[in-house]
Amino acid sequence: FHGIISREQADEILAGIEGAYILRESQRQPGCYTLALRFGNQTLNYRLFYDGKHFVGEKRFESIHDLVTDGLITLYIETKASEYISKMTTNPIYEHIGYATLLREKVSRRLSRTKNESRKASVTSEENTQVEKITSLVRRAALTQNDNHFNYEKAHNFKVHTFRGPHWCEYCANFMWGLIAQGVRCSDCGLNVHKQCSKYVPNDCQPDLKRIKRVYCCDLTTLVKAHNTQRPMVVDSCIREIEARGLKSEGLYRVSGFTEHIEDVKMAFDRDGDKADISANIYPDINIIAGALKLYFRDLPIPVITYDTYSKFIEAAKISNPDERLEAIHEVLMLLPAAHYETLRYLMIHLKKVTLHEKENFMNAENLGIVFGPTLMRPPEDSTLATLNDMRYQKLIVQILIENEDVLF
Repeated sequence: FHGIISREQADEILAGIEGAYILRESQRQPGCYTLALRFGNQTLNYRLFYDGKHFVGEKRFESIHDLVTDGLITLYIETKASEYISKMTTNPIYEHIGYATLLREKVSRRLSRTKNESRKASVTSEENTQVEKITSLVRRAALTQNDNHFNYEKAHNFKVHTFRGPHWCEYCANFMWGLIAQGVRCSDCGLNVHKQCSKYVPNDCQPDLKRIKRVYCCDLTTLVKAHNTQRPMVVDSCIREIEARGLKSEGLYRVSGFTEHIEDVKMAFDRDGDKADISANIYPDINIIAGALKLYFRDLPIPVITYDTYSKFIEAAKISNPDERLEAIHEVLMLLPAAHYETLRYLMIHLKKVTLHEKENFMNAENLGIVFGPTLMRPPEDSTLATLNDMRYQKLIVQILIENEDVLF
């Protein structure tokens, strides 16, 4: 640190020493600090910040030395290989996976042998050992070729990642440079790519079940793709149990089960997945299972009726002409992601069955709309006023979906 000195003085100190750096306090803005770095026979000046870590851009470092090291690597790459970098994404290996084609085909053949025996995109323990040895990209390609009915489109969930040791991008097959935060990793499937390459990766994420730590609070599409099921298994299991022994239960879905027992069911699904035991032997009160199903929908990070379609559903509900309203609702349903649409369709078929036992359970479509309206749809912004204003329309939407499930779906 050289105190308050000018750019010219910093340039004199660093002259002729490539890669050298000093810190100085700005003459123009006292209290602000500048990193002066010698590179390419010139002195580069960067405004320096600190919030517990040092940074000049989006990357944060424990020490100035690490910041400079990473900066020199980046400057060198961008200076010496700028044309190469600009062409990295023009001829990606992502689709044909040239460097691993033979291995991919081998895994694909092994997986295809199992597809007639099971609809799940899983492999035996022997195959798992083999798959673990290859990249997530090859696994993605192999699973994509394993034909199934539930191959919903899903965007990758990329997060900035620091790789230990040399790493190569699985989109363009080029080196991922830098000291830290060299690229991004999909937290659902493990795909590793350059940040710039992530913009070109298609929405074909195949979540790895080992990366999905829970059932509740997990994105709906991520969950069904990880388990390779048509709908979330918690929805299937709860509805199956309710239809087996609870359709005539008075106040079904309106009467609450004990909160601690509902939490037990939630933990069972998070721990055991589709092996969770929710039978009458363990939970004789069917309201506990109904409560667990409602809790699953409430805990979704993106509701079944998504934030993107929320306002369109509300506007459709405001249409006074019944036929036009039904048509508008049908059009908005088509905008839902495939996994959300299928889950909603299955739930509405179930709730229609519930209304057929109204004499015993006292739950008609309107009552169920009151219960499930705010459970299935929430406004994008966390506004109490918007929620209160929209409650009657939320109820109406669900009521219409139940009453017209055979037409709308």
